[in-house]
Amino acid sequence: MEKTFNPEAIETQCYQQWEAAGYFSPNTAEPTRKNNFCVMLPPPNVTGFLHMGHGFQQTLMDTLVRYHRMLGANTLWQGGTDHAGIATQMVVERQLQEKNQSRHDLGRDAFIDKVYEWKETSGGEITRQIRRLGASIDWTRERFTMDDGMSEAVLEVFIRLHEEGLIYRGKRLVNWDPVLHTAISDLEVLSEEENGFLYHIAYPLTDGSGSLTVATTRPETLFGDMAVAVHPDDARYQALIGKQLQLPLTNRTIPIIADTYVDPAFGSGCVKITPAHDFNDYDVGMRHQLTLLNILTKDAILNDEVPEEYRGLSCVNARKKVTSDLEQQGFLVKKDPHTHKVPRGDRSGAVVEPYLTDQWYIKMQPLAEPAIEAVREGKVKFVPEHWSKTYYQWLENIQDWCISRQLWWGHRIPAWYDENNQIYVGRSEEDVRSKYNLAKTTALRQDEDVLDTWFSSALWPFSTLGWPNKTPELEMFYPSQVLVTGFDILFFWVARMIMMGIKFMGNVPFETVYITGLIRDAEGQKMSKSKGNVLDPIDLIDGISLEALLEKRTSAMMQPQLAEKIAKQTRQHFPEGIPTSGCDALRFTFCALASNTNNIRFDMSRLEGYRNFCNKLWNAARYVLMNTEGQDLGSNPEDRQPSLIDSWIITRLQHLIQETDRHYEQLRFDLLAQCLYDFVWNEFCDWYLELSKPILYQEQFSAEEKRGTRYTLISVLETLLKLLHPIMPFITETIWQSLKPLLNRTDDSIMIAQYPRYEAVSINIEAQADVEWMKLIIVGIRTIRSEMSLSPALTIPVYLRQGTAEDQARFIKNKTLLMALAKLSELAWLENNIEPPPAATALAGQIEILIPLAGLINKTAEIARLEKELNKLQLEIDKATQKLNNPTFVDKAPEAVVAQEKARLNDFERSFRQLAEQKEKIAQL
Repeated sequence: MEKTFNPEAIETQCYQQWEAAGYFSPNTAEPTRKNNFCVMLPPPNVTGFLHMGHGFQQTLMDTLVRYHRMLGANTLWQGGTDHAGIATQMVVERQLQEKNQSRHDLGRDAFIDKVYEWKETSGGEITRQIRRLGASIDWTRERFTMDDGMSEAVLEVFIRLHEEGLIYRGKRLVNWDPVLHTAISDLEVLSEEENGFLYHIAYPLTDGSGSLTVATTRPETLFGDMAVAVHPDDARYQALIGKQLQLPLTNRTIPIIADTYVDPAFGSGCVKITPAHDFNDYDVGMRHQLTLLNILTKDAILNDEVPEEYRGLSCVNARKKVTSDLEQQGFLVKKDPHTHKVPRGDRSGAVVEPYLTDQWYIKMQPLAEPAIEAVREGKVKFVPEHWSKTYYQWLENIQDWCISRQLWWGHRIPAWYDENNQIYVGRSEEDVRSKYNLAKTTALRQDEDVLDTWFSSALWPFSTLGWPNKTPELEMFYPSQVLVTGFDILFFWVARMIMMGIKFMGNVPFETVYITGLIRDAEGQKMSKSKGNVLDPIDLIDGISLEALLEKRTSAMMQPQLAEKIAKQTRQHFPEGIPTSGCDALRFTFCALASNTNNIRFDMSRLEGYRNFCNKLWNAARYVLMNTEGQDLGSNPEDRQPSLIDSWIITRLQHLIQETDRHYEQLRFDLLAQCLYDFVWNEFCDWYLELSKPILYQEQFSAEEKRGTRYTLISVLETLLKLLHPIMPFITETIWQSLKPLLNRTDDSIMIAQYPRYEAVSINIEAQADVEWMKLIIVGIRTIRSEMSLSPALTIPVYLRQGTAEDQARFIKNKTLLMALAKLSELAWLENNIEPPPAATALAGQIEILIPLAGLINKTAEIARLEKELNKLQLEIDKATQKLNNPTFVDKAPEAVVAQEKARLNDFERSFRQLAEQKEKIAQL
């Protein structure tokens, strides 16, 4: 092994060897449901790049997959990418714009060819990045949602649902992106607070008896108003219900209606109802059978349904003119500054309009009911469990799903229209003509729209396994065991997969849904480019210079003020850039952070700590190899005799195995990482390795004992490597390859070696108790050595007294070993009636530890040193006391500052007392 751990030197080589050897692929030659384990990768966008959320979730998935593979399960991690309709189409359209072309210049077929051309050359970068995380995905089965097999599944599902009447075409409100000219899902809408105004407008009663005042942030939509609503129990307006109002700036009148949607305590208690341009108003309009009047074009321009002088204006310009005209004509009561949420398309940045269009929909209630029951009956379990309540709430109030998108890239809707707009659904035009007995002379045109990307994603658990064909993979791996995903797509993906799985497979798609939190920065802020706090997992693995990091985080497209702010924050947090940490340290950090919370703070100091953990493990392995390579390990058990500390570490190791199994079962990755960290760092490295040295190096121990310790060293290390491998695959593989010949292992890789199993026969309760007792004694001795500035290498006399009969029995049994471990020249048990010599003392349980200091230290020099330290502390105590006795400081300083000063005084006084006691003991020598 190299002297220092260098992750860059091992990671790529390890991964290439694993993939080339086919370790990631399951055995499908003999289909069986026994002992299979399957995880479905949430398909990232083919246009995407690895972000912290990907890195976090995929680390957890790979940890589970590697664990079950080592348990002997026939394991499949099914991966692939999503065609990402809008995102991918935008990428290729931008490329065309650089050549002064549009997709319409090329035509649909040529444009689709361009998209595929882009995908083959530039798409899929994210899959190359996923490999850098060590993800053991079966890349031979990689799927793409536009593959032929996936497309066949999409077509089959659409036709079956349509034939059952669950898919239909209708005119309803959708989220409309006026730049992309398509309907978009709620997930693609970002609503953020923006400054605007609340406009109070008077709507006169037609009988001249007064007016009602309504408040709106969008006065330009009043041309689409079809009513003003009040609460039916609002005494102020009950007499007006049913009367007519003059709609300002128009020659139309609209009714006053009563609806419980209105909050009488908000504003005036009167709400303008614009059914074609607001989702809540649409529901009110349906209840009261109001006309749906669309006043916008697909470009969000006012259309011919508005008075002539407003036609052709954008919403922004129309708002200015409408408010000006309202004010001139006496309808504008007032205009107040107002902060409100504005919905914008996440791709285009344009204001999203509720827009009335013809779209394709799925009736969701019939699909939702069995999906609700599946969770209630425990067929699908959520971790953490509270997410099931959110799941129920959404499904019990579910709306029909708009599945059509006005794009060219995607699965084209299999519907054709004749000259009379009669709709025919089928697998192809030929299938439609045959199915509906249409004459060859009947002209048909296919629907221009494509399906929502989430439609094909909803089929992912079974379409990736070959459905609608009956494949061995379907039989073996459906349903899968665990789905790892974020709470942000619980509705858009998870619930829909459950619904589609039950519908078309007759069973749920997975048994457990593990919902992760959202990775935020160290201050708890959401990571975003505009905040300049985005972290790239690859940068954390490889490291990146400050200059390169600044270049990534800022650009010439940014406003100079924002760019400078981001640059300042970057320099503050990463003055020397980001150091190389390696993949194992990052993966361990992700697992350690995987608590059952919605928000997870990623602190770089944690990553640094786990990089040090990798170094600790590497150095421990080098120590083990230096003491086992070329040494007699005892080929037969009878040739080696485990020492007490060997039995202790083996016992502790068995408890660790039990603990890791429990944490895997409960999906507590944070507790899993913590118990492994504690054992490796504290019990194995800090204790066992140190306690092994006297046995290996001192002549008083027999050859059998030395063989026993050498064998224990290497076998315990191997077991730890196996326990760590699912989280830290690269470093464990590399170290294990060095151990392999010494242990005569036949497996080619640790990743296909057997995961350690708990062995009750290896438990030695007595050894565990004895070593824990000795550790208390050793800690006490070390404490005195530190306080008295005694060198750790110096052999010293130690006396014990007090304690119980059990303590004395342990003393007699373990005296020789304890002397060697603690580096003692003498160890004796003093009877209580014997007066001990002047000594430094410490307690270990009820045992008093005494170290006579005569002859161990220079009394005069040590007292002089202590007096010097005491004088320094006294000065600090006086300063702090004076400050705290000053009323000006106590009364005016922040409470936290005063508390901090009190804590400093307590620390100084405690240190002073300890040194004074030490000086007194030395003076008695």
